[in-house]
Amino acid sequence: MSRQHKRKIRVAFSKNRKNRARSQDITREILRDSELLEDASTSERISGKGALTRHRTIIADGSAGGALINVDPAACPPARVLYSIGANRCRVRTEAGEELDCTVRRVLRTLDRSARNTVVPGDHVSVRPLESQTGVVERVEPRHGVLSRHSGRKEHVIAANVDQAVIVVSAAEPPLKPGVVDRFIVSAERGGIRPVVCINKVDLVDAAQLQPVAGIYAQLGYDVVLVSALHGAGVARLRALLRGRQSVVSGQSGVGKSSLLNAVEPLLARHTSGVSADSGKGRHTTRVAEMLPLDCGGWVIDTPGIRQLELWDVIPEEVEGYFREFRPFVAGCKFPDCSHLHETGCAVRAAVDDRLISRMRYASYTRIVTGDEQRRLPGSEFLDGAL
Repeated sequence: MSRQHKRKIRVAFSKNRKNRARSQDITREILRDSELLEDASTSERISGKGALTRHRTIIADGSAGGALINVDPAACPPARVLYSIGANRCRVRTEAGEELDCTVRRVLRTLDRSARNTVVPGDHVSVRPLESQTGVVERVEPRHGVLSRHSGRKEHVIAANVDQAVIVVSAAEPPLKPGVVDRFIVSAERGGIRPVVCINKVDLVDAAQLQPVAGIYAQLGYDVVLVSALHGAGVARLRALLRGRQSVVSGQSGVGKSSLLNAVEPLLARHTSGVSADSGKGRHTTRVAEMLPLDCGGWVIDTPGIRQLELWDVIPEEVEGYFREFRPFVAGCKFPDCSHLHETGCAVRAAVDDRLISRMRYASYTRIVTGDEQRRLPGSEFLDGAL
C-alpha cells in the first residue's frame, strides 16, 4: 500500500459505549460549603465528558473512497465471507480453504454507519486467525457488484462482489409478479450486476401463457430461463449460466430458490419448504444469505426470501435510466425534465400507447417513481393482453 494513501482519521464509537461516571460531584459540594473553594485543587479539570472519550485516531487507507484499516498481510491473510450473523459475527473461508468463525473488529463496525451490516456474503476481508478455528475480521476490501435494498433508513447489502443476479419468480404458487422482477432489475443494474430472469414452476401452468412476459425481457437483452426444479426442465441452462460466475440468487419467499440450487447441484442439500396454504405466500426457509461453492465452477449466494424490495439510493429522476426501452424515446419528450407520468408531449407515454413500450413495464415504472405499492402488481395481465 502506497504511503500517500495512508491518513489519520478520527473514529466516533457508538453511543452505547458510555462514559465513566464521576467519583464525586465537586460543584455541588463547593456550593454547599464555600470554604471548600479555597482548598479545591487548581490542577484538577472539571469536565462533563468524564475520563473516557468516544473518539480515537486510527491510521487508515482512503484510496477507495472509504476508510480501510491498515493490516499486516502476513498476520492477516485474505478470506471470503460465507455468511454473517448479526452485526459482529461471520464465517469466512481463507484462500487455503480453511473455514473460521470470526468476530468483526469493533472499529470496522463504527466506521461503517451507513449500512446495516459491516460484512456480508461475498465480501473480501483480511482475517487475523486465533485458536480453535476462530478469527477476527480486521479489514473489509472495497466492494463491487452489490445487490442491496432499503431497510430502516440504512442500506441492507444482500450480497457483494458478484457478477450476476438470478432473479427468481414463480409461474404460480405464488403467482408471477413481473413488477417484482423490474424492481430487482433496477437494484441489480444500479449495483453493477447483470440481471438474469428465472421463472420457476413452469410445470404448473401452460407454457404458452409465459411466452409473452418472457419475450418482453428477452427482447430487452436479459437472459431469461424457464425452469422446473421439480421436473428438471431448464436446469441445464441455468447451470450453464451459473458456471464459473459469482452469482446471487434472490426473489420472494416460496418461489423455489433453494429448490433450484438443489436441482443444479444436489450435494448442496439446501433446506426447502412449500407455500402456505392459508396465505398463498411463501414461507421463509432460508434464514441467512450464504455463499456456496459450485462443483461446476464459481460461487452462488442463496438468499432469504424478500416480501418487498424497497430500492436503496435511487431517486425518481434516475429510474428512467434503468428502463432500457425508454432510452430511444426520452430525447423526444417536450420537456427536458419530463417525468413520463402526466406531462404533455411525452414521447415515452406515446410509445406506450403505440405498444412500442410494454404497458406492464410502464406500470412498474410508475409505481417505482410514485412509490405506490398499494396498486395490484401485474401478475397475470398478460392473459388479457395488457403487455
